[in-house]
Amino acid sequence: MKFIRSSLRWLWYHRNYIIIFVTPLVLLPLPIISPTSQAKCGYAIILMALYWCTECMPLAVTALLPVVLFPMMGIMTAGAVSIEYLKDSNMLFMGGLLVAIAVEQWNLHKRIALRVLLLVGVRPSLLMMGFMIVSSFLSMWISNTATTAMMLPIAQAVLQQLKDTESQADERDFQAADNHAFEMELAETKGEMAKEKQPNTEHEHEMSQAALRESRKREIDEKYELLTKGMSLSVCYSASIGGTATLTGTTPNLILKGQIDELFPNNGDVINFASWFGFAFPNMVLMLVFSWLWLQFLFLGFNLKKSFGCGVKSDRDKEACAVMREEYNKLGPMKFAEGAVLSIFVLLVALWFTREPGFIDGWATVLFNKEKAFVSDGTVAILVSMLFFAIPSQLPRFGGYGYDDEGKAVKAPSTLLNWQVVHERMPWNIILLLGGGFALAAGSEESGLSKWLGESLAPLEKIPPFAISLLLSLLVATFTECSSNTATTTLFLPILASMATAIKIHPLYVMLPCTIAASLAFMLPVATPPNAIAFSFGKLRVIDMVKAGFMLNLIGILTINLGINTWGYAMFDMGTMPHWVNITSEP
Repeated sequence: MKFIRSSLRWLWYHRNYIIIFVTPLVLLPLPIISPTSQAKCGYAIILMALYWCTECMPLAVTALLPVVLFPMMGIMTAGAVSIEYLKDSNMLFMGGLLVAIAVEQWNLHKRIALRVLLLVGVRPSLLMMGFMIVSSFLSMWISNTATTAMMLPIAQAVLQQLKDTESQADERDFQAADNHAFEMELAETKGEMAKEKQPNTEHEHEMSQAALRESRKREIDEKYELLTKGMSLSVCYSASIGGTATLTGTTPNLILKGQIDELFPNNGDVINFASWFGFAFPNMVLMLVFSWLWLQFLFLGFNLKKSFGCGVKSDRDKEACAVMREEYNKLGPMKFAEGAVLSIFVLLVALWFTREPGFIDGWATVLFNKEKAFVSDGTVAILVSMLFFAIPSQLPRFGGYGYDDEGKAVKAPSTLLNWQVVHERMPWNIILLLGGGFALAAGSEESGLSKWLGESLAPLEKIPPFAISLLLSLLVATFTECSSNTATTTLFLPILASMATAIKIHPLYVMLPCTIAASLAFMLPVATPPNAIAFSFGKLRVIDMVKAGFMLNLIGILTINLGINTWGYAMFDMGTMPHWVNITSEP
């Protein structure tokens, strides 16, 4: 028995090596028995899916497998595969991340967060609402992990101050009550009999007051433990929800754009920054509102008068506000660098929205894209992000720029960003991961696997489209709890595109909901980095996250499908099969 236990333990510790070497051998009969291009491509996709789900190798390394497998299996040439790894979507991703790095480098995100929280106030419901609004807004532009890591310590500090202030106020109340009761007892004590009974009365009073103090302390501890859990979850969930609102907010959104451009090259830039925002932002607001209501009910209850409060701020509120104000004051006055980063950020967003707004010709159409789509969102992102390497972090002036950390005189100011900072903070692995997804999509098209999958899924045409969308969203949301959202989207989207073409529904009708559903990983601490950070910060148990996250998953799936059947249906003209699908689906 002991030998079996130790053998199983050894196998568990070495499971990654076993999966890496055994899986290709187990799957090998597939391309040997059926030596077609479709079977060979299927072998590569299944192998990558298993590697991605088990994470036996780094995700980015697994994403490089098409560079080896596709040429060796005769599916695509090495040159054709390699081109897939640096496309326009990767440039958009890099440009968006450069802006995020600059915002984090100069602490602009912290200034925005604290300023909004000071405006919102510290009443429990308003505080939760404030943290959710700030976290979702920041997550639209910087990574949800960075947003969560920054917001949670602020939430902890504010809640700790609220708890300390409430405890001190209670202690003052008890002391005042003690003094008053003691004076009353002395006044009522008369005669010798009263004198004999006084010590007992005093002792009983002390005992009852001690019991009351202990009871009140437990009550406060339980209240703030629950509040800490709710606040921690509200931050990590809203960071994940906020990332769905912009095209660059989270990786699955960019994967969708890349896959649409890869599989349907004549799509007329149907997914760009403006069109994505038009669909996803209202959906994000809906999800946030319902999520806030659910977390409010779960952790604060629905005593709105107590939660929101009204009238003049109490001393407790003022002391908690003082903590946030102190943090804000530590940032000092707004520097030139922060103003420059904010201006560049606003410029980028404005250019993205006006490049191709849809209802009128954008500046790119008028100036550059008259005959062909030369300028894309990626072009704009790289152009604007290059300004960070050209604009100084201080206004040029005579008389020097002070001294550096080593005591040497600074003769010229540094630029807003330098390559060392970018090199350290840029997640280069995601670029390879995006490329691996595009290579898989291209391989599926070249080998005919996409067409075969589409024909196999043709019987689904009998099911109503809204039911297909709902079920697929549920499937993806469940799958993404155990796998990275990037890997989930990469694997599902080419299959969904083939299915949509085969059953003659608009590809975006299933691809859009499933892309957003891939970001709805709310139930497990390991599902996303924000969940893991909140789990360690908020004294949470797994059951707390499952209980809160299960309902949020359902809320997310329902709001996405509401969006795709209402304003999304009108925006993308879901009722008709687009011409660009017919062009690319011809044999």
